[in-house]
Amino acid sequence: QLQLVEFGGGLVEPGGSLTLSCAAPGLPLEDNVIGWFRQAPGKEREGVACISSSGSSTYYADSVKGRFTISRDNAKNTVFLQMNSLKPEDTARYHCAGRIATVQALCTRPPGDFWGQGAQVTVSS
Repeated sequence: QLQLVEFGGGLVEPGGSLTLSCAAPGLPLEDNVIGWFRQAPGKEREGVACISSSGSSTYYADSVKGRFTISRDNAKNTVFLQMNSLKPEDTARYHCAGRIATVQALCTRPPGDFWGQGAQVTVSS
């Protein structure tokens, strides 16, 4: 699996915004579809958003459509997840992962494990 590391987690109030970054130092991502996944206590892991290798195609879970935006900068070897209008139910640990696949396949079939610790996002007042 890709060795990816997440940055940008934290505590934010409902309605606020947060941006996560996913980086692969020293490893090119150009050929990989990259996705963000999350898991909250007591819930199954779900695909949140995925983006194609070129950035031209994206896929979002229904629960985050219109609020989250995934993007990538291949020159910087980084994938971003911009999260707006955050809700308490967005609270979870977020991981990124990737492989050569379609965005639908990656997001609807989450990997069984992840590299790194992920980023904890907590939405509360």
